Amino acid sequence: QVQFVESGGGLVQPGGSLNLSCAVSGKFSSSFIMGWFRQAPGQQRELLAHITGGGRANYADSVQGRFTISRDNAKNTAFLQMNSLKPEDTPVYYCNLRVPLSRSWGPGTQVTVSS
Repeated sequence: QVQFVESGGGLVQPGGSLNLSCAVSGKFSSSFIMGWFRQAPGQQRELLAHITGGGRANYADSVQGRFTISRDNAKNTAFLQMNSLKPEDTPVYYCNLRVPLSRSWGPGTQVTVSS
């Protein structure tokens, strides 16, 4: 089974930046479409961005122009560069496939944007 482990979260001031990483293990193909998600307490999980094996990316309106998704297929790693962070970017961040595997959710990484 495919497993995902997120890292790179932390406390950052509004307007600051963070770079999240997603390490992938298990039966994984570079052709799989990967996505980044976030979820605040009591809220639905939100798809923020996804990227194809060839590097074509799409973004939700809420992060368009601020976040950049990328991947290193040789290292089975995905990234989310987050710039111009806002307090509403505070939820826990997860990576998974664009169509998530329910058994593959990792622990997530907490992002807190506060002054």
